[in-house]
Amino acid sequence: MRKFDFYIVPTPIGNLGDITDRAIEVLKSVDIIACEDMRVTQKLLNHFDIRTKCISYHKFNEKERVEKFLEFLNEGKKIALVSDAGTPLICDPGAVIVKELRNRNIKITALPGANAVATFLSQISREDEEFVFAGFLPKTQTGIEKLLDKYKYSDLVFYESPNRIVKTLEIIETLRPEAKAATGRELTKIFEEVIVDSVDNLLKHFKSNQPKGEIVGMIFRENPADSEIDLDEKIKILQNKNFKAKEISIILSELYNLNKNDVYKRVLQS
Repeated sequence: MRKFDFYIVPTPIGNLGDITDRAIEVLKSVDIIACEDMRVTQKLLNHFDIRTKCISYHKFNEKERVEKFLEFLNEGKKIALVSDAGTPLICDPGAVIVKELRNRNIKITALPGANAVATFLSQISREDEEFVFAGFLPKTQTGIEKLLDKYKYSDLVFYESPNRIVKTLEIIETLRPEAKAATGRELTKIFEEVIVDSVDNLLKHFKSNQPKGEIVGMIFRENPADSEIDLDEKIKILQNKNFKAKEISIILSELYNLNKNDVYKRVLQS
């Protein structure tokens, strides 16, 4: 693997104090910082007295920037990739350049750091560690409904804009009126708000309190026991064919989009 200096550098999602010493060191040492919005990144750089040159790199110019970045790297220059907030490639630009570097067998150094999903989930009690991250939800009602149906037996984590959250919750309430949900906004900031409640109560909250800032949300999974699928019958059929509990949980979870751990527990109880 060829050795070049290309760094993925997470930046704070709100509180500037969350940036790591290593991230500051890298941003000061590289020759170029590739960023989504130079105005946003410059505020961070000014705060930490970082004088490194910035070049825009966003979803509209990703492909055209690749050759330029490769040229910089071949000249021996060091590049750091940042997003406006959080970790690049997690619903932020970066996939195009990283894919190209991987295809050319060029090493990438990724720093650990801020991420809204991890920050949010660390405050939410769940049945187990499994969840599905959908990124930003589809903009159409049909798209949201398909996603909710596909993952109704999984904890579904997503991003949503403050302008769309009410409409999104209305769609969710129509499809799953009894669902439990959680939302987080302004994470790590002074007015951080994390709520765990019914979809109906969350909808009432956001209708009366227009939110600001990007929102992280989660729809808690449905209980397979409440499903129309006769799970016990399916389990019995597979047990009669001498399938083991682990095998049954894998088969049924794949066939019916169920949570594997929930099915496994059900098998042990049967």
